[in-house]
Amino acid sequence: MLIRESHADVQTSADGKETSMRIFVFHPTLPQYPNARFPGVVLFSEIYQVTGPVARFARQIAGQGYIVAAPSSYHDFTGPEALAYDVPGTDKGNEWKVKKTLQSYDEDSYKTVDYLLSLPTCSGRIGSTGMCLGGHLALRASLDPRISACVNYFATDVHSRTLGPYSSADTSAQSPENSNHTIDKFSEIKGEVAMIFGIKDTHVPGPGRDLIRQKLRETGVVFSFYEFAWAQHAFIRDELSKGRYDPAITKVCFEVLLELFGRVLKTDLGPKDGTPEKIEHVC
Repeated sequence: MLIRESHADVQTSADGKETSMRIFVFHPTLPQYPNARFPGVVLFSEIYQVTGPVARFARQIAGQGYIVAAPSSYHDFTGPEALAYDVPGTDKGNEWKVKKTLQSYDEDSYKTVDYLLSLPTCSGRIGSTGMCLGGHLALRASLDPRISACVNYFATDVHSRTLGPYSSADTSAQSPENSNHTIDKFSEIKGEVAMIFGIKDTHVPGPGRDLIRQKLRETGVVFSFYEFAWAQHAFIRDELSKGRYDPAITKVCFEVLLELFGRVLKTDLGPKDGTPEKIEHVC
């Protein structure tokens, strides 16, 4: 499927501050079908904003028949340009990741969904995806009931409650009182979630992944949980991944995304009736 690329600048308001957020748009096109409508996907980037690898991922998804909207997360501090995959770029990305508030992250997500739904070519069904920081943001975005499917890759800072300003990491199973951290709000997720990790990921170690899985089960989220034995952090990044890019596992993970998005976003399932499914115990 052909793709048309553009961008839109939208106004956001959070923490008493108004800023302009650029959304990079990757739109599928079908010649001679000007009224074709497609599901929308919000794609959240890693700490470097919308880089070459993120744009290539967006094109892959758009080419399958989804309108992809990739917001620039750090508009609170800088322009929409991507940060470099070097030490200064990494330092800036990590600094801004915790300086930006959860309120601002949530505003970005809501405004991006609003933008997709405003398009006459959008079918009204929305999914979310992302990697690293963006994996967390994709998961957090699914707290919005308008998002019915989420596929996130190696989501950081979920298990440790360290997205946005924080005093210290907290990996306890007990939710702090009045917590606004993503892991403590899983009960608000109404859509289906697929979480993807590498077992060798040092950013989200085994106990952290176990905590996320435990919380998803406790809150009744419909989810799938994938852990790949030899994958490290950033294993889908095909540029400057410090030797961690694994194209074979990346291909498998993209099939996970296509299955969930295809089933939930492209199929008219109708309302869920809530009837418990009876599973027959057979061999």
